[in-house]
Formats: sequence, C-alpha cells, structure tokens
Amino acid sequence: MPTNAMHRPSRPSSRSSQALSPAWRGLALCLAAAFCLSGMSGVSRAAAPEPPPPPPSADLSVPVLTRLKASGELPVCIWPDYYGITFRNPYTGQLSGIDVELSEAFAKDLGVKLRYVESSFATVIDDVTKGRCDIAMFAIGVTPQRRERLAFSAAYLQSDIYGITTRSSRLVKTWDDIDQPGVAVAVQAGTFMEPVMTERLKQARLVVIRPPKTREAELAAGRIDVFMTDYPYSRRLLENADWMRLIPPPKPFHVLPYAYAVRPGDEAWLTRINSFVAAIKADGRLAAAARRNGLTDILAR
Repeated sequence: MPTNAMHRPSRPSSRSSQALSPAWRGLALCLAAAFCLSGMSGVSRAAAPEPPPPPPSADLSVPVLTRLKASGELPVCIWPDYYGITFRNPYTGQLSGIDVELSEAFAKDLGVKLRYVESSFATVIDDVTKGRCDIAMFAIGVTPQRRERLAFSAAYLQSDIYGITTRSSRLVKTWDDIDQPGVAVAVQAGTFMEPVMTERLKQARLVVIRPPKTREAELAAGRIDVFMTDYPYSRRLLENADWMRLIPPPKPFHVLPYAYAVRPGDEAWLTRINSFVAAIKADGRLAAAARRNGLTDILAR
C-alpha cells in the first residue's frame, strides 16, 4: 500500500459491537447535521398550508345598513342540510332551496354581495347575536324561547309537526300510537320540535339526537321508533327513502310560523327585511320560489 494513502477506519462488524468506533460516530454526526441543514434550507417536505383566518367579527355597535354600505357584503346564516330550504347537494356541493333563491334576491335588492355562513338550529342564536351573520335565512321557527334572544321578520312559511317511522313498524302505525309507553320518539337537538315534544309527550320516551348522529340512522338501526320533523324535511326523506312512512297529525298539532331572524335592537334593519318579505309576497317571487321547491302548501298567506 502506498505510504501516502488515506487510512480508512474499519467498518464495525454487523455481528460484533453495537457501538460505533469514534471515527464512524463522527461521520454519522456530520451527516445528520448536513441533513438537518438541508431541511432548513428547503430540501425537506413543504409545511402544510395554514387555513385561512376567519372573517373579522362585525362591529355590532354600527347599524347593519351602515355596515352593508361600507362592506358591500351581506353575511347570511344558513343550515345546509335543510331540504327545500337551504340544502347542499352532497355530490355536487351545489346549494338549492327557497331561501337560497330568496337570499340571492335580497342581496340583489340591497345591491351587495352575498356570503353564506354555515349555521344550524342548535347554534343560530349565538351565530346571529354574536355577529357571525346579519340575518338567518333558513325558515326559522318562531318559538317563545327564540323570541327571548332574537327578533323576527313577518312570517313567510308555516309548518306543523309530522312523524316519520318505518313502513314495517308494528309499534307505530298511526298518530295516536306515538305517545304510548315503550315508544322512543326522537327530535333533532335545537329544532322547535324539541321543546314542543318535551311538553306534549306524557308516556313515550323522548330521545334528543345530536350530531354526528342523525334521526334517519337511529330509526334505521331500531334505536328509536319514530322521529318528529316538519314539512320541508319530511319531503327529503320520503323522496329519497322508500322504507320510511309519513304520519301526519289528524288535526293541527302545533303549526308554527317560519321567519327570518336578526339580532334585536336594530329596527331600521328589521324594517328593511319586512319590506323585502312584503315585496316578494306581493310581486310573486315568494310563490314562485315555493312552487319550484315543493313548498306551496306551507306558504304563509
């Protein structure tokens, strides 16, 4: 071997010692440091992008109409699972329903852009009162509990309560079978059916369904015998599930007006909304939108 050849440290045997020789340990540390530096210089995987920041909260001390002129944008709360009202198609993502059409018409009348804010019956009071949206437009039932926290427009729809059971149910066949011992009756949390059925049921057991559970899945699994809903939501079920059956009340049970909801205290804004409701009733836009969405039978005259 030439005398000037570089001496290479011997590789540790794969069978012998678990510890590296000092020379190999130094080489490993150098490689690790180089790898870390290369990662810091951008060779490593790119970090996942951060989600966009939420829109700034509205200044609730400023009247809505004043804010609309400044921002040019109307934030509208909707519940995107409300068939015929504000429904997002799970396959296309497209929104449809009477209040999708009417919110677009309202924004056009105001001369502003429309921005939807996802809400639900369980969160709508907080969403409206804390300024996440300036109006909730998804057929909000006007209940005494909601009137304590929200202001409402004139009614434009109204609905009674209906039962939904399975076609094969032996326990629930008629309306009178619902409030009986041993019957499990479900309602969606936050809907107006919850306080109504809490008060009305005397013998049946009330089950309150909260996400991610659904009334349909609980019924299919046999954990409930019937659930209560309104006219628009019952249409979705009956059009898409032939194993369900509608049980209408034999006489009016609890007809409730549906309206738009806003934060109390801004009378000019509520007056503008009522002017819109009166206009769509008079010029036929409400009737036409109801007809397109199968809701003519529950128009508030």
